[in-house]
Amino acid sequence: MHATRLGSEMSGPDGAGAVMIDAVRRGVAGRLNAPRPALVETNVSGEPRLVDRELVVVVREEWRVVDRWWTDDPVDRRYFEVVLESGRNACVYRDGERRCWFTQRA
Repeated sequence: MHATRLGSEMSGPDGAGAVMIDAVRRGVAGRLNAPRPALVETNVSGEPRLVDRELVVVVREEWRVVDRWWTDDPVDRRYFEVVLESGRNACVYRDGERRCWFTQRA
């Protein structure tokens, strides 16, 4: 009931505010730039060779993030900014804790 009232207060002429409140209440609205699982093949040094079946032509940058090692949810990621054969830039990382690959917008 509170969400409906709040939605009606926020809705503009097109009712967009009510739709947004309803989406948040249902859990539809997600994080911006949330990581998505990626299919990655690597070379012997662990650098991406293929990302989602597309050839990597250049690895532009590589960095590592190790944080929260003192908690129950540590972060250990090896990031790569790459250029794919299509010319698209991609940012992929290997999650060392979960032992799998993810992609985020570059």
